[in-house]
Amino acid sequence: MPAASTTHGLSRRRLVWLGLVGLALASVAAYAMLALNREAVRISHPAVVLVKDGVRSLDEAWAVASNAAQFPAMLPGHIQALPDEWAASRPGYQGGVWYRFHFEHVPSAVDPLQAVYIERACSNVEVHLNGELIWRGGRMSDPYTRNCYRSHLVPLPQGLLKSADNLLDIKVVGYPVERVTARQRAGGLAAVRIGPLQEIRALSDQQTFWSSTLAQVLGGLLAVLGLFALGLAWVRKLGYLVHFGLLTLGWALMTGRLFPLDVPMPNAAQEVLIALFFAPMAAFAVKFLLGYAGHGVRSAGVLNGGRVNAVLWAQCVLMPASLLLLGSNHLFLGARIWYVVFSLEIFAAIAYFLWEAGKGRRAEFWLMCVALGVVAAVLGIELSYQAGLLRLWGIHVTHFVMPLLYAAVAVRLIQVYARALQTAEGARQQLEKRVHEISVEIERNFNQIAELRVEQIAEKERKRIASDLHDDLGAKLLTIVHTSDNDRISTLAREALEEMRLSVRGLTGRPMVLSDALADWRAEVVSRLGQAGIECEWRNPNEIIEEPLSSRTYVQTTRILREAVSNVIKHSAASHVVIAAEVLLAHREFQLVIQDNGKGIPLELDGRLDRGHGMTSMKHRAKQLSGQCLVESGPGFGTVIRLTLPLEMATLQQVRAAGMTMPGSAASMRSNASSH
Repeated sequence: MPAASTTHGLSRRRLVWLGLVGLALASVAAYAMLALNREAVRISHPAVVLVKDGVRSLDEAWAVASNAAQFPAMLPGHIQALPDEWAASRPGYQGGVWYRFHFEHVPSAVDPLQAVYIERACSNVEVHLNGELIWRGGRMSDPYTRNCYRSHLVPLPQGLLKSADNLLDIKVVGYPVERVTARQRAGGLAAVRIGPLQEIRALSDQQTFWSSTLAQVLGGLLAVLGLFALGLAWVRKLGYLVHFGLLTLGWALMTGRLFPLDVPMPNAAQEVLIALFFAPMAAFAVKFLLGYAGHGVRSAGVLNGGRVNAVLWAQCVLMPASLLLLGSNHLFLGARIWYVVFSLEIFAAIAYFLWEAGKGRRAEFWLMCVALGVVAAVLGIELSYQAGLLRLWGIHVTHFVMPLLYAAVAVRLIQVYARALQTAEGARQQLEKRVHEISVEIERNFNQIAELRVEQIAEKERKRIASDLHDDLGAKLLTIVHTSDNDRISTLAREALEEMRLSVRGLTGRPMVLSDALADWRAEVVSRLGQAGIECEWRNPNEIIEEPLSSRTYVQTTRILREAVSNVIKHSAASHVVIAAEVLLAHREFQLVIQDNGKGIPLELDGRLDRGHGMTSMKHRAKQLSGQCLVESGPGFGTVIRLTLPLEMATLQQVRAAGMTMPGSAASMRSNASSH
């Protein structure tokens, strides 16, 4: 069976790889057929002017290479079909090229205003009508204004138009493909259209939306996804989310059309700066894929994480250095080599991720297969276009496909995170349920043990231990308190004596009168607050309260009161504390209210009062006694702790029978202390 499953897994992986290769080849073939088909249509229909909805498309022009300020009518030229890509028609040429069009003015009854629409002119363009300059896109001298990704709408002045034989001269300045790092920024001119201003404006708005507005919208969405991924990475401490967030932000910056068009910087410097983005982008892509596949930078598997990091980050320095060494005339060659290197690295990371995801049968295997297959196809198309194997004039596949892929991967990452949160929440609820069941079981067992009167044996042993502690350890601690010359040792001994007394009280299990308990608590609290320099006002009921108080209630209440006083001393910065005791006979309850005039609990802790160990223990002890401990506070208004506990059904006769000077009682300790 293992052999069969392994064979099945291998066959599935073979199918995946065949599918990815087929997808890439099909994409390349489709774009190649599209480009060839467009070229064939252009050759078989060489019309100079096409008319559609009043808009004429000027597909041919008389072209002259010149940097003259006006159209050089005396220089030789030739008829040039549009779009004109300089990399094919005039390789190695830098400067200006004039394009002359002849057209007749055909007034429109709907819109008498005429305009010219230039879909794309790289790198910059100016327009002359009948020998007069009517529009300029920016700087026409080196370095040229970069308008390669913009369309141009040029209204035609009515006063310059003739009824027949108008001359439209368009001057385009640009760089040869050898001096740019991407073919999209090489010189060239697309088809020119002329017609009513309203129709031309609609064409311009449509092209502006697809080439600029949509890119900016997608860039904004990618920036949001990148920031979300970085925030998620900060919460979850996942390195691959950091790389995905940086990759998404980098792509948004590169494709968001946010760069200034007119930069007073040499063209070579601008191209090197643009190419600088690709090295870290490739590094982020590779590290994301490796990290998401489970390959950390310190793992020692097939790949070595340290070496991978060294190679990836060394490229960020080597790429610009190599482009500068090659010089401005070989920028495209150097960039193409680096693009191939980056693509191979990404292909290798994709293969590694798919191998690991397929081997581990991860849930997102098929989704990532499709997404990464499309990435591979897009990279293949882009490399083919940069190499001149495909003609995709004005089409930028990566600018529209890649954001969708980033969004798909981001949605998957969010699903993984949400599923992890759901699993953790389910585990927490299951744990709480189990703890509750165990607590109920423990309580039930405890009740059963009590019913079997096993407590009698424990009670006898507790009394023996309490007697030993009181007679032996208590006497020694009292001796230390009164004979030690070191104040700290004396203080520690006194605290230990008080704690021992409280423990003895709990061990003996003997009830006491509530008035005596209040006296003990008052003496201790007033002493502690006084030593801390805090004024204490203790309010007891006027009458003597002879209600019984069980030893368990006394011990737990003492500990709650000590914790509350400790919080006042340590955290409240209070100068006055009021402690009020009240017995509610109708409900068989007594209540202690501790109120200070301190600074209160800060706002940042609002809603999280139970997270501190002290508050938690106070509430827990009160709950054990079937009571409650409420905390009320506000910044600058002090803190109020309201402790309400039930009076257990111990009779006064039991209290008196136990004796008012039992071992461990406050009276006994005071008498012993005075005798020593």
